[in-house]
Amino acid sequence: MEFKSGTYIKADNYKSFQPETINKRWHFDEADMMQLLEKANIKLGELNAYSELVPDVDHFIRLHVVKEATVSSKIEGTQTNMEEALLQENEVALDKRNDWREVNNYIRAMNDAIEGLSSLPLSGRLLRNAHKTLLSGVRGEHKLPGEFRRSQNWIGGASLADAQFIPPIWQEVNALMGDLEKFMHSEETGLPHVIKIALAHYQFETIHPFLDGNGRIGRLMITLYFIQAGIMKQPVLYLSDFFERNRSLYYDNLTIVRTKHDLKAWLKFFLVGVIETSDKAIAGLKKILVLKKDCEMNRISQLGKKMHSAQHLLQSLFVNPVVRPEKVAELTGLSQVSSYKLIDDFVRLGILREVTGGQRNRIFLFHEYFDVFNDRS
Repeated sequence: MEFKSGTYIKADNYKSFQPETINKRWHFDEADMMQLLEKANIKLGELNAYSELVPDVDHFIRLHVVKEATVSSKIEGTQTNMEEALLQENEVALDKRNDWREVNNYIRAMNDAIEGLSSLPLSGRLLRNAHKTLLSGVRGEHKLPGEFRRSQNWIGGASLADAQFIPPIWQEVNALMGDLEKFMHSEETGLPHVIKIALAHYQFETIHPFLDGNGRIGRLMITLYFIQAGIMKQPVLYLSDFFERNRSLYYDNLTIVRTKHDLKAWLKFFLVGVIETSDKAIAGLKKILVLKKDCEMNRISQLGKKMHSAQHLLQSLFVNPVVRPEKVAELTGLSQVSSYKLIDDFVRLGILREVTGGQRNRIFLFHEYFDVFNDRS
């Protein structure tokens, strides 16, 4: 698989990197990679089939999206965790509200983009829409939300003078993104889908088309591609957790492509990420089903006449595992007193845990559900 990543072009007192276009016919015959590729495709098929078997899978997808938003944002420096992301803004400590907004913007951007695929192709327009949502009312709100950049940016370092990497000049961004869009939709590339999106992600990160938010949009693009290509029917595969756990390798492999024209190391890293992430997603879905069955058969089954209300509450906890007493009353139709008694039952049964420590404005978490996504179960 011959590959030339691009060339460095002198501009003023720095050199920017001009990537080669990628929308062309490729010759993919890498024998040493075929075993990894086959395993990745098998794992994606298993995950896709398993997600189809899970009842009410939409309930579980919400937590997958929240996890992706918190981890992908963490790579960019935010400190909000999943539990905090599901709180209301006024329940979050003042010094954490900016981070909370960024994560919740990303949740909205992801949900809107996934829904948008039903009417828009995966395109520069779809990504710009997601970017506009991502940067709305947060730290990057003055960095052209929803627009490709019109000035030079850089990665690492305090300025262009000491930057680790300088993407192409802004005048080339539209043409390069147009080429990337055509590449993702072309059926003439000769590349398997997983290799294709790995290359597309590398190219996007190299173009760095936005002034801010490139990492998050580039990682979101992977999931959008898998859905659009029909590889995943449900958005349950997100690679940010793998990239975060292997952050140095992630950046090193992208750099090696640019500096040594070596695409193989990046592609192998990406394939390993797909395999590991698929395995974790399948294991997570299995744990959720076991937890759901345990709660239904062994716990709330003890509640006798309260069973009907308990089932309503339990079902809602798999949609949103953060709950307040007034919401329980609304969900179940119980009085405030009866709602508190039902919550007490759920605490006694180990389903809910109170997290504020106060007597007013109390918040309860379905902690075992969070533990599945936080790899603590």
